[in-house]
Amino acid sequence: MAGRPRSFDRDAALAAAVEQFWREGYEGTSIATLTSAMGVSPPSLYAAFGDKQRLFEEASAEYFRRTCEGLDRAAELPTAHESIVRTLEDTARAHTNATNPPGCLMLTEPRLTAQREELYQRLRNRLDRGVKDGDLPAGTRTDRLASFLVAVLRGMSGCARDGGTLEDLQEIAETAMAAFPAPPERSVRQSLPR
Repeated sequence: MAGRPRSFDRDAALAAAVEQFWREGYEGTSIATLTSAMGVSPPSLYAAFGDKQRLFEEASAEYFRRTCEGLDRAAELPTAHESIVRTLEDTARAHTNATNPPGCLMLTEPRLTAQREELYQRLRNRLDRGVKDGDLPAGTRTDRLASFLVAVLRGMSGCARDGGTLEDLQEIAETAMAAFPAPPERSVRQSLPR
């Protein structure tokens, strides 16, 4: 015998949960605020998602998946410099987009350490590729540079949550890029026309 069909759109409910956790964090979000935001009853929430922890895990995984789509698009740009500029520009826009809560759930929620570590690794992989491709100096400490970039992203999120504007976040991004290693100089021979 088939169960009773759900009386709500699960994807829309999950999107509402993502936004609620994004606004208030895990600890600041109650089942009552979740059910109100999602437009479901507590029994429907538990039937569809399990408990608050499992809902948070699914919501944060969906949030991280969407974040990674943007990171992956930026990583495909030809140089590490272009990739990081795009990542910082996209971050500034996303963190100050009026249709979303300010800042970033992944960068501010204490329970999402593993996702921040994944972000670090993705950035480091792109920087390593930049060293291999020759658009970053051979001695670049990509571990330190990736840590620096994660710190910048977290700072941008905090600034947005404190009311920072798009321009404020773009200035942070510009300052970060001023500290980014310059591409190695090509030899005179390589730069001369043949």
